[in-house]
Amino acid sequence: MAQVCYSIFAGMINIYGIKNCDVVQKALKWLDAHKVPYTFHNYKETGLDKALLEQWLKHIAVDKLVNTRSTTFRELGEEEKAGWNDKNKAIALMMQHTSVVKRPVWDLGNGNYLLGWDEQALTKALL
Repeated sequence: MAQVCYSIFAGMINIYGIKNCDVVQKALKWLDAHKVPYTFHNYKETGLDKALLEQWLKHIAVDKLVNTRSTTFRELGEEEKAGWNDKNKAIALMMQHTSVVKRPVWDLGNGNYLLGWDEQALTKALL
């Protein structure tokens, strides 16, 4: 079987997540296997800034980006959870508790973003 190489991208894919997340590890292995160039941003180590989160929220709905099913979110106090679906409160929450961000976040360039792991959507976006 021929190895697929996605060379249509002039730039590099940016993928954001947490290194020890199973879904992120799966995504990185997939990219490596398909020889897709990427830059990985571990936001557990480097954090997230307001400008980046605002950019994501232009393309991804806040109720999709904030993972309310995560252990971290469920363990927050009611006061911290209050208003999580308000853009500004969500940004503050994600900056303080990066583990509540659904992952991975894929920046494919030119305002194209994907969220989570969907091999079919990723393959379609890269072809």
